[in-house]
Amino acid sequence: MSIQEEAEVAQSEAAQTEAPATVAVPVNLVRLSKVGQRPDFLDYLVQLWDRRSFIVFDARARVQSGNDKHHLGSAWLVLTPLLNGLSFYLIFGLFLGTSKGIDNFIGYLIIGVFTFSMSTRSILGGAKSLTSNTSMIRAFQFPRASLPIAVNVRELFSNVPVTIVMLLFVIFTAPAEEITWRWLLIIPAILLQFLFNLGIGMLLAPVLLKVPDLSHLLSFIIRFLMYVSAVFFAEERFGKYPVVRTIMDFNPIYQVIKIIRDSVLYDTTPSWRAWGVLGLWALGSVGAGLFVFWRGEESYGRV
Repeated sequence: MSIQEEAEVAQSEAAQTEAPATVAVPVNLVRLSKVGQRPDFLDYLVQLWDRRSFIVFDARARVQSGNDKHHLGSAWLVLTPLLNGLSFYLIFGLFLGTSKGIDNFIGYLIIGVFTFSMSTRSILGGAKSLTSNTSMIRAFQFPRASLPIAVNVRELFSNVPVTIVMLLFVIFTAPAEEITWRWLLIIPAILLQFLFNLGIGMLLAPVLLKVPDLSHLLSFIIRFLMYVSAVFFAEERFGKYPVVRTIMDFNPIYQVIKIIRDSVLYDTTPSWRAWGVLGLWALGSVGAGLFVFWRGEESYGRV
């Protein structure tokens, strides 16, 4: 074979071994989304709904294991408001005489303390849900609103035995109250209270994440709410102070306590105004809380 023929063979073999020509594949960039990008509001709500099973399961697990480190365990859920009620009874009921003019002051006080404690735990837990889970927020991608929702669902489960014990105290402490159909009104009242607690916690959580120092002010705000919720004294004491009385009338926690007291202690159907104030606060706060959480979804892991 001549040199020219060998060169032609080599050229043909090289042509056969050449890589095939690349083919351009069209990519629709419109359908791509940035990792961690905030979804549409309705999609955000759908994502929360898709995680409902996990939220409920996590809430139940935390209720069962929340007090495992204590010898009395979950009994502290009842003992804490009970001891608070005993201290309030000794200080305000006996020493300061705030029980004057109140029928069944023991039941009045028990309902006030237990119901207010439910809101206190839920609001504080929801407000601190972002600051106490920063590592999980930075490690996983999920709708952040599920954190305060899980906290409030957990508190709702915890409040079931607390509410039962509260009613048992009302039944067995003198004077005993008659059980009527109005006791069933406790269920919608507590559900509206749950929505209100959730909404306020969701509104406070982003603020505390950006300004952690505000967490120290929460205890003072909660204490002020306790005084304007008529927990351990009659609301008539503020009849001479119209501003304080107006604050009480529009205080949703006071309205929850009043609805339960009217239904359980005084066999009275709660007024439509009380339901209206509580319902507006509950729906308004949870709607605003979801919207605020959705707006700040992309910023929580960067703080």
